[in-house]
Amino acid sequence: MDQNNPTETASPSTPEVLTHPGAHKRSLLGTLLYWARDVLFSVVLAVIVILFLYQPVKVEGTSMMPTLDDQERIFINKFVYRLHFGQIDRGDTVVFWYPGDTTKSYIKRVIGVPGDRVAVERGVVMVNGQALVEDYVPPEYRDQSEMPVRNVPQDEYFVLGDHRSSSNDSRSWGMVPRRYIYGKAVFIYWPLDKMGMLK
Repeated sequence: MDQNNPTETASPSTPEVLTHPGAHKRSLLGTLLYWARDVLFSVVLAVIVILFLYQPVKVEGTSMMPTLDDQERIFINKFVYRLHFGQIDRGDTVVFWYPGDTTKSYIKRVIGVPGDRVAVERGVVMVNGQALVEDYVPPEYRDQSEMPVRNVPQDEYFVLGDHRSSSNDSRSWGMVPRRYIYGKAVFIYWPLDKMGMLK
């Protein structure tokens, strides 16, 4: 302070900030640990979802062509029907235990739901007296089969393969009980050029 100017005051000094040389490294390490933790959590969550909600399966056979080809890989939702989060609708592609041998699994499309009347007239599927619009069955995959009217009982389903001339389905062995249906096909993951949601 200048003694000749008693009104002059000294400015308080700014506290000196000390930075430890390893502080930046610890900050970077902490960031990496947080990132690794988030990645690990995401991976564990994905594994849980895949194992307990979805199941990868391989398609074997040609009965669902052209929708699904032989050896394609798909994910099925295992709980959407079992826990009754959703109902089984006409047009769903479902995976079920084959009624004639429950050690085998089949994949087909639901055509008739409980209460429906299903018939086939020269290859044309009739549901409740009306021709079913089936854009997923190209002309070259149709046949000229005949089937008299069948009533779909309660808790049972009438299923067909999309490749009508190459499918062993409800026309031959009847309905699928509700309790045998254990999954809904939802996503193609291989081959990559067909990856996407199933229609």
